[in-house]
Amino acid sequence: MNKYLSAVFLFIIFLGIYYFGSFSKIPFADCVGFVLSAEKGIWETTASATSHFLYINTVIFIKNLAGINAIEASRFLVVSSGAATVSVIYLTVKSISKTEWASLTAAFIFGFSFSFWRNAEIVEVYTYNSLWVSLFFFSMIKSVIEKKRIYILLSSLFLGISLWVHIQNILLIPSLLVFLFYFRNEKKYAVASLFIFAALFSSLFILNISQGLPFKSPYSSDQGTWVEDSLKKSTVQYVKDFFQSFAYLIYNFNVFTFFGVAGVLMLYKTNRKMFFVFAAGAVCVYGFSTFYAVSDNYVFFLPFNIIFALSIGYGLSSAKYARLRRFSWVCLLIPAGYLLFYKVAFLTEKGKEFHTSKEYKGGLDYYVLPWMNNNVGILEFTIDKKQAPEPIEWMTISAVEYIKVLKSKGYTEEQIRKL
Repeated sequence: MNKYLSAVFLFIIFLGIYYFGSFSKIPFADCVGFVLSAEKGIWETTASATSHFLYINTVIFIKNLAGINAIEASRFLVVSSGAATVSVIYLTVKSISKTEWASLTAAFIFGFSFSFWRNAEIVEVYTYNSLWVSLFFFSMIKSVIEKKRIYILLSSLFLGISLWVHIQNILLIPSLLVFLFYFRNEKKYAVASLFIFAALFSSLFILNISQGLPFKSPYSSDQGTWVEDSLKKSTVQYVKDFFQSFAYLIYNFNVFTFFGVAGVLMLYKTNRKMFFVFAAGAVCVYGFSTFYAVSDNYVFFLPFNIIFALSIGYGLSSAKYARLRRFSWVCLLIPAGYLLFYKVAFLTEKGKEFHTSKEYKGGLDYYVLPWMNNNVGILEFTIDKKQAPEPIEWMTISAVEYIKVLKSKGYTEEQIRKL
C-alpha cells in the first residue's frame, strides 16, 4: 500500500476517534482560558510563555473563516492536529525503518498513548504543538535517510514555528544544533537553516520588545514562578518526580515500552549520528518535564513521547521481532487497558478515595480515561457556585469572564451549562 495512502487512512481513523471522544463540555485546567481568548476574537500580539501566540491566532482564524464559535473552532484545530500528528509519526517511522507493519503499529501506539489522546480530546495547545514538533523530527530523519537537502531547511523552519506555539520547544534546540553539526559539510544549507531558525526565534523577542515587554518575556510569565519553584524541591521530592516520570512512560506505552528501549539501543548501534541528534532533545525534554513544578507536568513530556514512539517503531522493525508481526493487532487493545485499569482502581480503597477527592471534575474518569465525552464542565461548576477541595481560582476567574461574554451574546445560564 502506498505510504501516503496509509497516512491518509490513519488521519481519517484518528480524526473519527478523537472527535467521538472529544469533550462534551469545556473541561477544567487551562481550557476555558483558551476558549475565552478565542471567543473575544482579539488577535494575540505578544508571544509570552503563556500566550501561545500561534495557537490562539490559528483558532481565531478558523473561527472567523468558518463562522463557527470558539469552542468548535478549538475542537477542530485540536482534533485535526492530533490526527495529523499520528500520520506524521507513521511517515517518520516508515522513512527510518522501511517496515509497514512496524510503522502502522507505532502510529497506533502513539495515537492511543494516554497523554496525547487526552490532549486531543480537550481544548489545549499540545496537539497543535505536537504537530509542528513531529514535522521537525520528520524533516531531520528525511535529511539523514534520503539525503534530501530541502529537509535541512525545513527542520529549522518547523522548529522555529513551533516556538510560536509553545516556548518549551527551546529544549529541542540542542537537537537541532547537533543535527546541523553533522551536516556542516553542506555549508550552504546548514548556514541557511541556522539563519531560518535564528530569524524565527529572534522574532519572538523583537515582537515583544516592540510592545514594551522585557527581553525575557518570551520564556517567562507573570502568572507563576514554576521554573524557580522547580529548583527549590527537596531531594525526596526529586526522587519521587523521577519515579513518577517512569510511571507516566509506562502508562502511555505499556508493554511496548520494551520496544522503545530496544529501539534506542538499536539506533545507537546502527546510526550513531541520528542517535545523538535525538538523544540531545530527549534528555533535555525529559529532564525538564520530570522536575517542572506544575501539577500537570505530564503534558510537557509529549515531545519526548514523540521521540519514544519513533523509537518503538524502529525497535519493532528489527529482524529479531519479525515474528511479532502477526501479533501487532494487540496495539488496538490499548483502550481496553485503560478501561481495565479504571475498573480495577475502583475496586481499591485508594482508588475510591481518590475518585471522591477529585469528583468535582470527574474523579477517576478524568485522570485515568483519555476520552472526555460526557465530562464535567467548568462552566456548570462555576454557575452552580460549587467548591473544590483545592485552589482552582485561576480556572474559575476565566470561567466567570467567559460566562459574562456569553450572556452578552444572548446565551441563557441553561444554555451555558451545556457548553
